[in-house]
Amino acid sequence: MIFDTDIFIWVQRGNEKAAKIMDKVQERYLSIQTYMELFQSAKNKRQHEYIKDFLSSYGFLILPFTENIGYRASIYIEEYTLSSNLRAGDAIIAATAIENNMTLLSDNAKHFRPVKDLKLKVFKP
Repeated sequence: MIFDTDIFIWVQRGNEKAAKIMDKVQERYLSIQTYMELFQSAKNKRQHEYIKDFLSSYGFLILPFTENIGYRASIYIEEYTLSSNLRAGDAIIAATAIENNMTLLSDNAKHFRPVKDLKLKVFKP
C-alpha cells in the first residue's frame, strides 16, 4: 500500500486509527513526492531526523519518479486540472500508485477521485 502525505500527518498528530492502519500493513510504500513533502514540511533538523527515523523504523520503501510516472502524471494534469483542480503533486502520487499497481491510502478523496484507474482507499479520521 502507498500512503499519502496526509496519513503521516494524522499519525504525527496522534491519530490512533491512522497508526493502527500503518501497523497492520505489511508492505509500506510512499512515493518520492510524499517523501519530499514530508521533509519540506519539517521546520528544523530535529524534525528531519524524526522523519528519517520514522520511515526507517516502519520499513517504508520509497518509490522513485520514473519516466512512466511522469508521463502518466502529465496526462492526469491535462485531463483533470480544469475540471477537478488536480495538483501536480497529487498527480505524481496517483501515477506512482497506478504504475506500481498499488492501492493509495488517503483522506483526500476529493483530490484523487477523478483519476479513474486509481485504487483508492479513503481514510476517515
